[in-house]
Amino acid sequence: MVYSRIKRLVKRKLIERFTIDVNDAELGYNVKALTGINMDTKKRDHIIEELFKIDGVREVAEVTGRFDILVTMYAKSLDQMHKMVSERIGRIEGIQSSESFIEMKSRMKAMPYMPSKDSD
Repeated sequence: MVYSRIKRLVKRKLIERFTIDVNDAELGYNVKALTGINMDTKKRDHIIEELFKIDGVREVAEVTGRFDILVTMYAKSLDQMHKMVSERIGRIEGIQSSESFIEMKSRMKAMPYMPSKDSD
């Protein structure tokens, strides 16, 4: 019964994939940052490609607002994050400026279709 329901949800594309939720802090990745980047848009594809070559870069999102892209990054220490931003991101050709935001504390709300961790 459960299998056939899941199969229907996959077929209707309501479920795209099955995954696990890794605890980054338990693996030693205690520093998370969002970095807003302004770039030469003619070099967008090259810049995004180079960003994904950097260990610790998890997500690159093209956005509206004062930045062209937002990069989500994880590091094991502030020093490692500093090196990632200054020595790796700062040297990518076409990046005009960046501003990083270190996550101090995070709270999440479950999407309406997801059960909260408290309800069992």
